[in-house]
Amino acid sequence: MTESILQITITAALEGFLNHCRFERKLDEKTIKAYRFDIEQFAADLGMDAKLCDVTRDYLKRWIASLSSYRYKTIKRKIASVNALMNYLEVEWDVFNNPLRSLHVRLKPPVRLPVVMTKEEMQRILGKLDAEMHAVKNDTQRFFAIRNKAIIELLFGSGMRIGELCGLRNQDVDLCRGQVRIIGKGNKERIVDICLPVIMQSLKQWVEVRKTPDCPEDGFFTSRIGRKLGPQTVRLLVHRLTSDCKIDKHVTPHTFRHTFATLLLEENVDIANIQHILGHSSIATTQIYLHVNPCRQREILTNHHPRSRM
Repeated sequence: MTESILQITITAALEGFLNHCRFERKLDEKTIKAYRFDIEQFAADLGMDAKLCDVTRDYLKRWIASLSSYRYKTIKRKIASVNALMNYLEVEWDVFNNPLRSLHVRLKPPVRLPVVMTKEEMQRILGKLDAEMHAVKNDTQRFFAIRNKAIIELLFGSGMRIGELCGLRNQDVDLCRGQVRIIGKGNKERIVDICLPVIMQSLKQWVEVRKTPDCPEDGFFTSRIGRKLGPQTVRLLVHRLTSDCKIDKHVTPHTFRHTFATLLLEENVDIANIQHILGHSSIATTQIYLHVNPCRQREILTNHHPRSRM
């Protein structure tokens, strides 16, 4: 019985695993896509017709060593994907033992602080958007100027991820209550309040200008013809704005999330509240924002050092 199981190809085992993830565990399609990519790459390294019996402890050691050129998070994800497949097979067939279980893999994450913009840099971006709003000459320019302003105001005003922003539906944004319903990672829902009038004004202007007789898709942010906005459009917008504003940093849409959290911390907002707003399942994830920038550090040590009162 054990031998027959070990003769199953990894490709065949993968299909059963993905069906399990899709129909029984109800996982997000992005997660399933990542599982497929990682495990197919793992199988390709072994050979197109690789079987479970080929996945030995020694091979796994060599495979893990071969991942060293990838980033820490990518290595961790690839190992987790293969481990998830092996755990599934172990549950399905009692006689199968997960060979990864006998390996003690310890990955040390690099200490890398997120890229964060300063208040002055954020003001330059917001000022640039305001200037573009005032310079519009026709309806098309007005459409894009208002949409771009609303996108950046919401990214920075809520700390949402780019996928969450592009996934917003019309019913997710309640301008009467000033609330945005966000579907985050793992299909987890959270509500973020929009309390600042300047952000509410941008969203209301966008809702007014985007009205079309026939909107084919239910997306809060859309193209000129009503198509749901894609992440690449937002990335290109951010790239253009940072280039125009002469900001010499690698700024992405996610940088606005980092900046939002870091500036809240600098305003002495409790980290547990920031965790809730960002939708982090663990406070350990939020603690990456506990770094202090050099200017802020000098100010703190100059004005608040206990030695100054001794």
